[in-house]
Amino acid sequence: MLVKDWMSKPPVTVDADASVAKAVTLLNRNEINMLPVLADNRLAGIIANADIQKASAAGFDPFKQGEFNELLSQVKVGSVMTRKPITVPPEHTVEETAEIMLLHKVSGLPVVDGRDEVIGVITRSDILQLIIILAGKGKGGIQFALELENQPDRIKDITDMILDYGGRISSLISTRERAGRGNQRLYIRIYDIDQPSLLRLTEVIREKAELLYIVNHDERTRQIF
Repeated sequence: MLVKDWMSKPPVTVDADASVAKAVTLLNRNEINMLPVLADNRLAGIIANADIQKASAAGFDPFKQGEFNELLSQVKVGSVMTRKPITVPPEHTVEETAEIMLLHKVSGLPVVDGRDEVIGVITRSDILQLIIILAGKGKGGIQFALELENQPDRIKDITDMILDYGGRISSLISTRERAGRGNQRLYIRIYDIDQPSLLRLTEVIREKAELLYIVNHDERTRQIF
């Protein structure tokens, strides 16, 4: 999953010579928290809510007041922007990008190509949207979460059981995070299984693994074990 496939594009940007008031307008209009700042069509910095607050007159909040402070119309974006911002190339994976965002405690990053031109922006919202898509949220189905030994054949054992009972696997995520020593956790979404088969499948799985929860989005029920 590469950044270029999940970034927001075309990016909303602002020129370094533009007023801070214009930056505020763009942020509010597009409901975003950060703007790449351009100079000669190259990335020169970013301007975010925190930068604008610093440029505001004391006690004035440009995001809540109906009128812009006259000061914001006079101050140039280039004078208050954050220079040398953290960026990512379009070939970075989304996982790498999420790690960078967590490390630096930022909610979004400009995506730049080899010529330092901004071709997109990837934000926390983009990454959350990807997680929702991968997990299949909003598409119904049944989610299983279980913990089992971290052995090569154990995942196949579980998936074979699901197929044997008529289930169709839509997504499967395996991780050792938060699992016990020597174990792994599986998060599986399945479709096309009737209720009697689901009950039997649940019992069979519980004989082979520790079942953590089942969320049936079709029936709007959940079991926490």
